[in-house]
Amino acid sequence: MTGIKIKKGDLVLVKAGKEKGKTGKVASVDPSSRTVVVEGLNIYKKNAKPSKRYPQGGIIDLAKPIDLSNLVVICSSCKKPTRVAIKRVKGSFSRVCKKCKEVLNVS
Repeated sequence: MTGIKIKKGDLVLVKAGKEKGKTGKVASVDPSSRTVVVEGLNIYKKNAKPSKRYPQGGIIDLAKPIDLSNLVVICSSCKKPTRVAIKRVKGSFSRVCKKCKEVLNVS
């Protein structure tokens, strides 16, 4: 099993599922289940009783996780969906765009 090359803050494109073709920013990554929560995508409704967490109760919108295999990183320099390579740059390992060979920065 390979490491996860998507990090919190990355801009990603959904390539499969009901949100196909949409882009969003990564809110969180769960390496153990290989899922990613993307802000504003894969929203579901939850009925909640009044509690300390939801004092008002009612219907709440929640972002559900998307499987890692259904996402692709959008390069910050060439603005295209791309695969990610891990290369040694100046003594440390960095994520590199496979199309334009630029180092990916998390913004």
